Amino acid sequence: MRAEAALDHRSAFELAPVGLVISRERLMIDVNRELLKMFGATREMLVGRSFELLYPTAAEFERTGERIAASIAAQLDRTGRYSDERVMKRVGSNGGVTAGEHFWCHVSGRALDPDQPHAQGIWAFEDLSSRRVLRVEFTPREREIAALLIEGLTSKGIGRRLEVSPRTVDVYRARLMRKTGASTTTELVHKLLAGRN
Repeated sequence: MRAEAALDHRSAFELAPVGLVISRERLMIDVNRELLKMFGATREMLVGRSFELLYPTAAEFERTGERIAASIAAQLDRTGRYSDERVMKRVGSNGGVTAGEHFWCHVSGRALDPDQPHAQGIWAFEDLSSRRVLRVEFTPREREIAALLIEGLTSKGIGRRLEVSPRTVDVYRARLMRKTGASTTTELVHKLLAGRN
């Protein structure tokens, strides 16, 4: 029987069953093994680089950053916590994943200083691709609206979050319904959650 290795903070970070990132000003300062595996990357590909690398488009990276800052600023309890589900992009082909592939990901984390949401933080990434497969190509805005529909937001709530009119949200929702073959919003959300899109 092999001697048990001492478990310290570094080992816990490296061996966590979810992808972990320590960030500073939206740069990845440190990443763990699970995150590297999830994104098909090497440590050299990610450490010191912007999170933008992991997003399908630069615009989605910018809008997500704005949403994170606005959400944390609006918190009454000042915890600095944020979470959502979004489409991310694999950056390498290590571990059998395909570089450039888009996949659903649950992201949660905490800004260490709620007054400066992007100054420093720790973020957890969970790959949802085994449960939710992207079969239809969505535009960046469709991906954002799909993610917010999954959260249960109404057109008005999505409009507020994305700073667009509820009517604009309705137009995008109709496009999503056509692309997925859904006849109702409930069916659309069900298909998005089940990965039948």
